[in-house]
Amino acid sequence: MPKMDGIDFLGRLMRLRPMPVVMISTLTERGAEVTMRALELGAVDFVAKPRIGLADGINELAGQIVEKIRIAAAAHVRRAAQPGISGAASANGVSTGERLPDPVAIGRVSTEKLICIGASTGGTEAIKEILMHMPADAPGIVITQHMPPGFTTSFAARLNGLCQITVQEAVNGARILPGHAYIAPGGKQFRIDRSGANYICVVEDGELVNRHRPSVEVLFKSAARVVGRNAFGIMLTGMGNDGAKAMKEMKDAGSYNYVQDEASCIVFGMPREAILHGAADEVLPLTRIAGALLGKLSGSGDRYRV
Repeated sequence: MPKMDGIDFLGRLMRLRPMPVVMISTLTERGAEVTMRALELGAVDFVAKPRIGLADGINELAGQIVEKIRIAAAAHVRRAAQPGISGAASANGVSTGERLPDPVAIGRVSTEKLICIGASTGGTEAIKEILMHMPADAPGIVITQHMPPGFTTSFAARLNGLCQITVQEAVNGARILPGHAYIAPGGKQFRIDRSGANYICVVEDGELVNRHRPSVEVLFKSAARVVGRNAFGIMLTGMGNDGAKAMKEMKDAGSYNYVQDEASCIVFGMPREAILHGAADEVLPLTRIAGALLGKLSGSGDRYRV
């Protein structure tokens, strides 16, 4: 394609003739950065190919590629926003601008509070929408997004440059601090535990759970056990049922849970299962979840307008 690379083409495609796209990406730092950009432009998902032995690697990944194409074929794909439009919400409920006005401070909130987020297909942009509205004094946030090794580092760095809070990959044993978000490293299980009065990150190899590592089920189960009524759960777009049962355990333990609605989801699998399991306190469009959460945290009867 003279004078045009794949990212340029994808940007034009999603503006002019939007369709489901699955990107094949290299397992390199540069490949991860390009993948994050592709997801921002509207790609539904990606498959990570090996750096060496490409032909053999693609053959080994054939099942994964076919599965992701099938999921993408049924995904809700919308026309991308025109370049230069910022600060507005796109049709799928995700902000089109790179930087929003600084979020309004919540005020004094107990350090016992913890926000737990789970997502899969379409989740990178949905998570960005939530985190960009979090003020610097937000409670600690823990996140599991289904993603392979090598990509969560770029994902966390990208969000850290856009958000008022600090966003980083979770490190085993790290204390979970207010104003910080911790993303499960690709290929590792991530849960939370206590050390005295503090919440800490536990990052370990672990077995696959619901075919995933990291798994939302693992994170949410630990929140039900460790955080209880001080937890807020958020289930975002994604395929399958990972985390639905554990989110119900969180609710039974006293948490307050938000689930993304079907109209704003790329894939309504995980949110649907959470609703069917009775785990949701509120089912909301993506653009309303952060405001509802901030209103709840602030103790005001009104939801924040974000």
